[in-house]
Amino acid sequence: MVLVYLGMAYLLAVNFFDWATTPAMNAFRWGAAAIFAAYGLYRGYRQVSGKDYYRLQRTDNEDDGATYGPYPHDDNNNSSTPQ
Repeated sequence: MVLVYLGMAYLLAVNFFDWATTPAMNAFRWGAAAIFAAYGLYRGYRQVSGKDYYRLQRTDNEDDGATYGPYPHDDNNNSSTPQ
């Protein structure tokens, strides 16, 4: 998906779709290219750094005995002390 976002930003920047070159359309095209590029770089950073914002994490007041994390080999001993 990172390549899709960055590719779309490139295609918009070079006017691949041959949109009208009115000032309003140019502003929209460049704005959309900037948004696609920024989001593509953000997604690339998250992928390279290994960030996962949707992973469940135990909080200090939570001890219900459930397992957390997407993989069974996570450091998770279900103890009462947070990890």
